[in-house]
Amino acid sequence: MKKYNIITATILALGLSACSSERADTPKPSVQLSAPGAPGAEPFWAYSGKTGIGTSFEQYQNGQYSDSAATGTVSKVWFSIAKGMITETMFGLIHQAQIKDMQFIVVGKDFTVTEADDLDVSIDYLYKDQAGRPLSLAYKVTSKDKQGRFSLEKHIFTDPDGQTLFVRSIFNTEHEGVKAFVTVNPYINNNGLDDFAKTTEQGLVAWQDDNYLTLQSAQPFKQTSVGFTGVSDGLNALKTTQQLSSVYKNTGDQSGNVSLLAELGEIGKNTQFDLTLSFGNSEQASFKEGQASLARGYQTVLDNYNGKGEAIGWQDYLNSLAPLESLVSSSADNGKLLYTSALVLKAQEDKTHAGALIASLSNPWGETVSAKTGSTGYKAVWVRDFYQVAMAFMAIGDTATAKTAFEYLDKVQVNASTPGNQGDTGWFLQKTHVDGELEWVGVQLDQTAMPIMLAWKLHQAGVLTDGGLTDWYGRMLKPAADFLVDGGRAKILWNDAQITPPATQQERWEEQEGYSPSTTAAVIAGLITAADIAKMAGDEANAKRYLATAKSYNADIENTMFTTQGNLDSKASDGEYFIRIGQDKDANSNTKISANNGREGFNKKQILDGGFLELVRYGVRDANAPSIVKTLPEYDDQSLEDNLQVHYTFEFADGSGTFSGYRRYGNDGYGEDEVTGANYAEGGIKTPGQRGRVWPFFTGERGHYEIAAANATNSLDTTKQNAIKNIYVKGMETFANQGFMLPEQVWDGVGVNKAGYKLGEGTNSATPLAWTHAEYIKLLRSLHDKQVWDHYPVVENALQ
Repeated sequence: MKKYNIITATILALGLSACSSERADTPKPSVQLSAPGAPGAEPFWAYSGKTGIGTSFEQYQNGQYSDSAATGTVSKVWFSIAKGMITETMFGLIHQAQIKDMQFIVVGKDFTVTEADDLDVSIDYLYKDQAGRPLSLAYKVTSKDKQGRFSLEKHIFTDPDGQTLFVRSIFNTEHEGVKAFVTVNPYINNNGLDDFAKTTEQGLVAWQDDNYLTLQSAQPFKQTSVGFTGVSDGLNALKTTQQLSSVYKNTGDQSGNVSLLAELGEIGKNTQFDLTLSFGNSEQASFKEGQASLARGYQTVLDNYNGKGEAIGWQDYLNSLAPLESLVSSSADNGKLLYTSALVLKAQEDKTHAGALIASLSNPWGETVSAKTGSTGYKAVWVRDFYQVAMAFMAIGDTATAKTAFEYLDKVQVNASTPGNQGDTGWFLQKTHVDGELEWVGVQLDQTAMPIMLAWKLHQAGVLTDGGLTDWYGRMLKPAADFLVDGGRAKILWNDAQITPPATQQERWEEQEGYSPSTTAAVIAGLITAADIAKMAGDEANAKRYLATAKSYNADIENTMFTTQGNLDSKASDGEYFIRIGQDKDANSNTKISANNGREGFNKKQILDGGFLELVRYGVRDANAPSIVKTLPEYDDQSLEDNLQVHYTFEFADGSGTFSGYRRYGNDGYGEDEVTGANYAEGGIKTPGQRGRVWPFFTGERGHYEIAAANATNSLDTTKQNAIKNIYVKGMETFANQGFMLPEQVWDGVGVNKAGYKLGEGTNSATPLAWTHAEYIKLLRSLHDKQVWDHYPVVENALQ
């Protein structure tokens, strides 16, 4: 490979793009010093329906991540893939996006096609076992031009020994005179403005403050340019004339939404380019990372990422999960989604703050959400989602991550030193950055109960010792249990409210206050497990207090949340069912719940959800309890008016039958507008037509109930197990996309379908959702064990 020397602007103008195969009459672009057009186009995030995410697997050292001789360099790079393109790529903390997207451009004599155009895209994994199960999060993305002029295959993974995203591109065309370009839209430090960019001898650079990104190639770029996105980025020239009229060396002294552009060269059959996006806290450090990855080479970096040979990689992680293989028989796809789910959940842990488990590596409805300022989106910690994921780690045998995650929770519990706190302590923050920075501060009592429940499970599994649990009882669990009994004043940032359990300021959908079946189920389970822990720790007085309070809350469940005077227009209803939530303690009153997400408030007895099933999951109610059984017809009723309907039916692609999907609740407004088809809150405006769609993890919740119900009648035989597998397990698998990513929401066929979704296809809300993958794993474990994984026998026994 010839050395890429510094050249003057004159030489660049005359000869940079000249190569032996290029026509002599090809116009040369003029070379300008600084690009015009600051600050560029308004920045938005990328499409949120990811078909792949990735990062390297790193080992713990004493429950933490650290660079050392034992574990080597900790790679802190994450990437995502959507619509065939590399999208948000993070470096540092898991929420710190550094680019919006990276896409390739193919230019012929009379055409220009970008990856953002309408290509036929497929995605697969580079490293699989003989059964087709992914063994690492390394991807092969194939994009084909609909007119058959070219194809592009990308191999995407990170370097586990550095701070680099490695991308191999393989082009195929039979046309002559076709060139390939690559463009990157940096969003340094998690926002789309305030960036600078320049070209250098080594490659292209973008930066903001002391955060740097570099684009390098194993072969010299033919020509390079930087500019302001949508104005001087070169894309319009390539699209209209198939040539660059001008190239720019830097973006001057003005920052903005910048783009990097490089010509890779002419392409033919199997033309290959290896590229790196590398990161660092200085230009030199960033370049050094990419150079090191390119020097190691494609195969070595990929092998290390996969865990081949002596390297520790993703295959080693999967091999460490003892129960994994035994759970395959409970799947309907021979374990493909199971293996992917294990990889995906581990990939969504921060590597600076070990144990920080995020909700999703995405920004919901990203392409219509402004990126002018930093946003975590779903790349943040919610304790409720966190609990689901930690329990899934337990289910597949990763007790180390589950324990580290539990210990992390200390960072997000409100205490006397929580910034800005002027109120009571013990409850857990609604949503935080992975470093504990406050973001949302509503009080959700299920999020205060679940850390106690997780601790009890960890102790039962022998992951927490008696001494360790006693320690955590005094430090974290007792303050949480005390808050579940006594409540208190939440006074932090905007929040200034008195909390009186079991009424919660927000239920599990973070939208309403009052008495919620799902929240109350967690509160009771939290207090009963706290009583068991307190007794072990020698705190008999509080053990009795927690248990007595749990029993008191339990005695009021039906009076408070189970109406006997329902007013649903339903032939399936006898007027007796659990409501979603109520602000008063009379389940038969006609009070309205609050308006939310653009939807007007409704009489509380009109609104159903599946939260009552959590009472069964945790052991608060038997599966055959009258109040539970009486609610099922209303919950399953598909004759309700559409706005109030929760249950929807989907067909298996193989024609083998149908399965159920469920919305969060009737009158849900957290989704696309059914009148216009617009994204949720597009343009910052919440509209009355917004409609929450079907969430796949409810199919798993219903499958869990079916396991509990069969156990209640001693009928969980092989036939029943297979029925659950072939309906609920297979149903969840059907909701996964081609990359085996499970979404938050899927299209349910109601309203204007502006995006062209297929029925059951994930929408642009958030994919992959960690909670959905966790629910799937737990359903497999529950089916394998013939017992609900989240069940708490201590709760069931205490309430008998």
